[in-house]
Amino acid sequence: MNNTSTNCVDACMACLIACENCINDCINNNNKFCIILCRDCADICALCARLEMRHSVVRHTVLALCAKICNDCAIECAKHAAHQASCKTCEEACKKCEEACKEIAIIAV
Repeated sequence: MNNTSTNCVDACMACLIACENCINDCINNNNKFCIILCRDCADICALCARLEMRHSVVRHTVLALCAKICNDCAIECAKHAAHQASCKTCEEACKKCEEACKEIAIIAV
């Protein structure tokens, strides 16, 4: 894997972990919409990491979708970031993952 690919996989895995941590805290705070987005984001990040590692022919399409979901999740987590540290961490991880996914998804265009 090249550096761009490695960065993308690392960003996806970091985002997955941040989303899972955020889910746990949001359950306690009853942030239902945040939980829903973080679950979807964690799942797509896991898929993207696997597809990127094996250089799947569909990875660019999935990475573009991942960037969109990461953006949506970051926006939702930003709403809670001031009073919930895991949301702040998740927001930041989502933004990094979005950028890493976009970088590779754009290569295919």
